[in-house]
Amino acid sequence: MPKTSRGWICALCKVRSCQLEPGTAAPPAYCAMASTTPEVASLLMQARASYAEDGPTREIALAAARTEAAGYLVWPRVQEVMEFARRMGAQHLGIAHCIGLIEEAHILQDIFEANGFKVSSLCCKVGSIPKTEIGLRQDETLCPEGGFDPLCNPVGQALLLNHAGTQLNVLVGLCVGHDSLFIRHSQALVTVLVAKDRVTGHNPVATLYTSHSYFSRLSHAKKEEE
Repeated sequence: MPKTSRGWICALCKVRSCQLEPGTAAPPAYCAMASTTPEVASLLMQARASYAEDGPTREIALAAARTEAAGYLVWPRVQEVMEFARRMGAQHLGIAHCIGLIEEAHILQDIFEANGFKVSSLCCKVGSIPKTEIGLRQDETLCPEGGFDPLCNPVGQALLLNHAGTQLNVLVGLCVGHDSLFIRHSQALVTVLVAKDRVTGHNPVATLYTSHSYFSRLSHAKKEEE
C-alpha cells in the first residue's frame, strides 16, 4: 500500500501519468505504479495478463474499448449499451427497473426492441414481499402508520432474468444497495443506464458539481467527522 493513511488516492492526483506513454512523467509516490511493494506490482501484472489471455475478460475489454472509440463524444449512453451488446453478441437484453421509473423502462424497452433486441424487463416490486417479512418494523417502512409497503426484490429480478436467459442486463434506477444485490445475483453481465437519485432527477453527479454551493452541507459534514 502507498505510504498514506488514506490508502489509494488516485482521485487527488494532478500528474495522471497513467494516461501518458510510460516514461513520459513519473507517477507520484503514492501511486500504485510507483509502489515498491511486490504484491502491488504482482496485482498490476495479473490484471495486465488477464487482458492478453483469450477468455471473457479479454472479450469484454475489447468490446468496451471498441465501443468507446467508435462513439466517443457522439453516442448517448443508451446507444453505447446497444453497440456494446452487439459487439458482445448479446441479442437478449434484460431491464431491471425501479417501479418509480416504469415509464422510462417502457421507453427503453421500445428502443431496444426497435433496434432488433429481444427484451425482458422486471420491476423491483416483483413478488409483493412485505418489508416486515424480513424483519423491518412497521415504523421503519414507508408506511410507518400502517399499510402495505412492498420490499424491493433485486434478487428476484436477477433470478427471473437468469431464468429468461438474458445476455446483458441493464439497470434502470435501482436503489443504492438494491443495485448491489442485483449485480451479485445476476448471471449475465450488468451495466447501469440510470443511477437513482430522486433529489437530482437521477443525475447524481449534480451533487458533486454543486458541492460548494447547494450541497455544501455534504462537504461540511465530512469535515466535521474528520
